[in-house]
Formats: sequence, structure tokens, C-alpha cells
Amino acid sequence: MGIQNIIQGKKQWWAHMARVQALPPDYQIVYKEMQRYLFKVGPVDLTDGHLLSEIVDFFEEGVAAGKGVLELIGNDVAAFSDNLIKDSPTHADLYQESISGEAGAAEK
Repeated sequence: MGIQNIIQGKKQWWAHMARVQALPPDYQIVYKEMQRYLFKVGPVDLTDGHLLSEIVDFFEEGVAAGKGVLELIGNDVAAFSDNLIKDSPTHADLYQESISGEAGAAEK
């Protein structure tokens, strides 16, 4: 990864976070909780994909429609986040596979 890619990535991240900061406070709180949760248990390709930007798009549409954030996602932020990544391999999945693979190799 070259220096230009790093700089471009940082610019994109700061532009993304500026969009988050433009959301109403309740949306910002929920977004940050989702972000924290997804970085902890989320998909392997979270930083490569567009999931976080799509969440902001969804939230911006909710704001434009005059809806509260909990009207959009419900009361359980983790369950909503889990539903977003249900078909994506997570770091926990990879770890579990690595443990299963080591156990299988040890038994042989």
C-alpha cells in the first residue's frame, strides 16, 4: 500500500465521519455503538466494504423522512447489526475455524 493510498483512505474516512457528525445526536450515538460493535465482532471485510457508508446513507434517509433512529432499527442495536452481517464471515468465525482445524489436526 503506497502513501497515496493511505492518504486517500484517510480523506475518505474523514469525509465519512463528517457525514456522521452531520446526523442528529441520537443517530450519532447509535451509529457509534454500531461501529464499535461491528469493529469488535463484525465481518472480516468491514474496512474494505461499504457497510458503514451504507449505514450512514440509511440514517440520512431516516433523518430526511423525519423518523427517529429507533423507529428505523428497533431497540436492539446489536440485533440490528447482527442482521446486517448475518451472511458475512466474521473474525469470530475465522477464529473458530482455526481452533477446529487445529483440534482436528491434533486428533489425527
